[in-house]
Amino acid sequence: MQNIIEIQNLTKNYHTEAGEVEVLKGIDITIQSGEFVAIMGPSGSGKSTFMNILGCLDKASSGVYILNGNDTNELNKDALAQLRNHVIGFVFQGFNLLARKTLIDNVALPLVYAGWDTKTRRAKAKEVLKSVGLEAFGAYFPSHISGGQQQRVAIARALVNSPKLILADEPTGNLDTQTSQEIMQLFCDLNEKEGITIVLVTHERDVANYAKRLINFVDGKIQHDGPTHHEGENA
Repeated sequence: MQNIIEIQNLTKNYHTEAGEVEVLKGIDITIQSGEFVAIMGPSGSGKSTFMNILGCLDKASSGVYILNGNDTNELNKDALAQLRNHVIGFVFQGFNLLARKTLIDNVALPLVYAGWDTKTRRAKAKEVLKSVGLEAFGAYFPSHISGGQQQRVAIARALVNSPKLILADEPTGNLDTQTSQEIMQLFCDLNEKEGITIVLVTHERDVANYAKRLINFVDGKIQHDGPTHHEGENA
């Protein structure tokens, strides 16, 4: 199985008025294509910083990050943006939908940046909306639908570029229990049926349990990296 993420001795420091703060301290991680990985850790553990680096939204201070065979240290800003747009789909806790755009236009947005023509964009967006069960709602606006439906739209937007990797940051944080379960089942289906690699940050262990692998950050280091369910542990 090919590695989609290879990280070696990754560090991240921030410069503050009080001095330098070390947020990530020598991280080593390999994630294979088709894995479903949950990342947990207390606030300040470095997991959000790590996710920003995974998404090419931030750069490490040192170390190696190879994404889908591309050494990110060797890419300029434009090349990084192109890699991000072709390889990664993002799903956020706050949905991040544009209130004045219809759902179909929200879903099609990444294709605008990729330079697709309007007709092709709308056809692709409609197809992806259908895959998350919202084909009939394309002309609606975000305010017309529920939080769970908005998150499905956000997932459709993440899928529209046919990404190899989905990065999900607290995707169930604003949802009730039943809706959270539905969204997590959708992620499971995308992983198992479509073979999309998923890396998900969560504070909730029951959400992490949907993944097959758990990485736990503490104080900028990996405290645990292994199967989500240990032998003898309840699911």
